[in-house]
Amino acid sequence: MEDIHNVMARLVKNEMPYFLWTIKRDIIDCHSLHCDQMLNHYGKTSSFTTKIGLCWNLRSLPWYVQSNPDAFFPRCYSLCTESEKQAFLDDFRLTMASSILKWVVSHQNCSRSKDGSGREEAGDSDLNHKTGPENANSKLMGLSGQLVGLACKVCQDYLGQLEHEDIDVSEDDAKDLTEDEWRDLTQQYYSLIRGDVYISNSRNHFSQCQALLNKISCVNPQTEIDGLQNIWIVKPAAKSRGRDIVCMNRVEEILELVAPDHLSAKDNKWVVQKYIETPLLIYDTKFDIRQWFLVTDWNPLTIWFYKDSYLRFSTQRFSLDNLDSAIHLCNNSIQKHLKNDKGRSPLLPQHNMWTSSRFQEYLQQRGQGSMWGSVIYPSMKRVVADTMQVAQSCMEPRRNSFELYGADFVLGRDFRPWLIEINSSPTMYPSTPVTAQLCPQVQEDIISVVVGRRDDRCCDVGNFELLWRQPAVGLPPSHGPNLCVEGLSVRKARKHMPPISSFEFPSSVLDIQPPKVRCPLASPGPTPEPPQRAAQPDVKLKDAKVLSCSLPKPLKRPTVRGCKVKSIPAESGGMVELPACDFQHVDNKAAKTGLTKAGCDRHSDTSGLKEHSLLSMLPSFGTMEGTLCQPARPSDSE
Repeated sequence: MEDIHNVMARLVKNEMPYFLWTIKRDIIDCHSLHCDQMLNHYGKTSSFTTKIGLCWNLRSLPWYVQSNPDAFFPRCYSLCTESEKQAFLDDFRLTMASSILKWVVSHQNCSRSKDGSGREEAGDSDLNHKTGPENANSKLMGLSGQLVGLACKVCQDYLGQLEHEDIDVSEDDAKDLTEDEWRDLTQQYYSLIRGDVYISNSRNHFSQCQALLNKISCVNPQTEIDGLQNIWIVKPAAKSRGRDIVCMNRVEEILELVAPDHLSAKDNKWVVQKYIETPLLIYDTKFDIRQWFLVTDWNPLTIWFYKDSYLRFSTQRFSLDNLDSAIHLCNNSIQKHLKNDKGRSPLLPQHNMWTSSRFQEYLQQRGQGSMWGSVIYPSMKRVVADTMQVAQSCMEPRRNSFELYGADFVLGRDFRPWLIEINSSPTMYPSTPVTAQLCPQVQEDIISVVVGRRDDRCCDVGNFELLWRQPAVGLPPSHGPNLCVEGLSVRKARKHMPPISSFEFPSSVLDIQPPKVRCPLASPGPTPEPPQRAAQPDVKLKDAKVLSCSLPKPLKRPTVRGCKVKSIPAESGGMVELPACDFQHVDNKAAKTGLTKAGCDRHSDTSGLKEHSLLSMLPSFGTMEGTLCQPARPSDSE
């Protein structure tokens, strides 16, 4: 098979390809392609295909779409600047305070409804032996209610800031926790979550904690996924396939990892994202969803959504007690190197993948079959459409380009999908029976969309459906300084020449003898021909259009080399005389002359003014374009 491909490659080696499909985008420069060549990549997609780009761009979502990114994208911070580090630290501390309140509420709920039957849902497994130490006769140290009081104060300050209650409070009156108080609170929180201590008389704070949590849930849609452990996932900003991703729950360790002097941080930029501690599980195992979508144009933005997707399972059972990446990352590039846990359910596939159809069957068996069509699938479509609208302003549109992307989602307990990341060039390798079935079908349907629809707009596009197509929009304005100066040069307007109605000639003009014949510029003969000058044709009186002009002021004549009168026979048989003047232009450009005077002595005959037109009286004059007009030949009637 490889030999056949090599032969085919040699046959088309010197031909121009009109359809290019590459795995890596850097192989071909889209700017060097002909406009008719199709390419399966766009340029400058880092605004949403990298972790740091997605982190920054989704913050601008409310400016483009009436949607809250916190409703589908776990909050994320770029740890490349000090301001972002401080924002992450504040978020970690607030989440820590709300986790203390959750511990109090969960402890009381477990104490009231503890019946010992059934297995607790994942995400609450950390409460099975850590929230009930009072009931167990364990020798643990009890923390005073002051810990709960500090946690309630932090949460109340957060709610007050949302209501702008801190605007009129001076810095002196603001009673924020000191760094030492934060340090003590953090260490006590670590001990509480590990189960080394418990809160004495926690039931006394139940009502207050419950009320505060209800208020926080109304303003923070991520309260449910935060859990109790305050786990964050730290990722390199520009790496893929799960490389160097770790889960951590201690703020000092996270900041130490991303410190500039740390070995792993020298060549990397890091982002930290809140880990979903309460995911939906299938047989106590975590999974995520790989969803394909196709962009065929950025202006107008055109998105095609694929109806089929597939699930990727972890090889290990889910647990928050162990932060190993093998448990919490479902990337096939990581899981394929691991063996399935022996305690994992045998109902899960050995190759750790399901099709979306198989997942719908699973939901149907559990009486939740409507969740896919009513919550999961439409929510994923809405998330993709919103994310692409934000990224559109950062993209470089190119006709005859397209690209397939793979979005990774994790479902919460309420079946809402949470966007984790978007991958460019998603793998099409048939590594499992699921991908061997879906990947070839996806590629075939892509050809139908980008090639088949060019000739037939109603052709079958397989499992793709048109998700979004907007009207064409103009290019966004440049954010950089525009130093270009545009305008028109200032020119003096030409003065309009009114038509000549009457003349009052000066005496110098009246003294000129009317010409009787043309200037003899050629040898005399029976039929004299006019001078052969391409730019100065003869102007006959009966054919000429008299130019409307005013009599120009006398100009300085160039030096006249000679002036003599030659006599030639007139057409009527008589002899007439016309002064022949040889003159020299001032410059070498086209002649632009005004009235010229004859340099010979003649008797003035004023009666000729009654018999000749203006052209017959003037030897020559210059038009506005600078062309020389010769006088017309006198006719027999004159």
